[in-house]
Amino acid sequence: MSSTPALEVLIQTLRRLPGVGIKSAQRMAFHLLQHDRAGAVALSRALQEAASNVRHCERCHTFSEACMCATCLDHRRDPSKLCVVETPADQAALERTGAYRGLYFVLMGKLSPLDGIGPHDIGLKKLFDRALDGTVTEVILATNFTAEGEATAHVISEGLRARGLTITRLARGVPAGSELEYVDLGTIAHALVDRR
Repeated sequence: MSSTPALEVLIQTLRRLPGVGIKSAQRMAFHLLQHDRAGAVALSRALQEAASNVRHCERCHTFSEACMCATCLDHRRDPSKLCVVETPADQAALERTGAYRGLYFVLMGKLSPLDGIGPHDIGLKKLFDRALDGTVTEVILATNFTAEGEATAHVISEGLRARGLTITRLARGVPAGSELEYVDLGTIAHALVDRR
């Protein structure tokens, strides 16, 4: 099938999204143009609005439309606890639990020397300055349990522990409601090591 230049640009642009291949991008483009032109226009406006108005919070580095995000401005939060996450999506997941009432620092990535991502690229200096502001007493490392996430947590831990802060790491182990015979061996091994 031949497509118009505008349709081809739309398909290639949709392919920039994570996990979207050529067929998925085509399905989305065809759906929007064939069945939901109003949705296509609304999506275009929403993307333009977000791209123009969303920036990083000056304090925690998450997405915000103001200089400081609502979480950093919330006086009911515990300023002595600072949870370090890789992305705003990770922060949102923690917030949905309702179990954490401290503040955050969002790295916007993780250390990955193979990809050329070092400490300066994820703002470790800004994190260290924030953690050492005299208010923070505990830094909770909530990076992902990937090789890069573990390396990032290790570098942060080593850099802050020497300065007298309490450094903790999210626990990992067997998910609630699961049966051991169906849990992968790596998870079971970590649960045994991290048992309480």
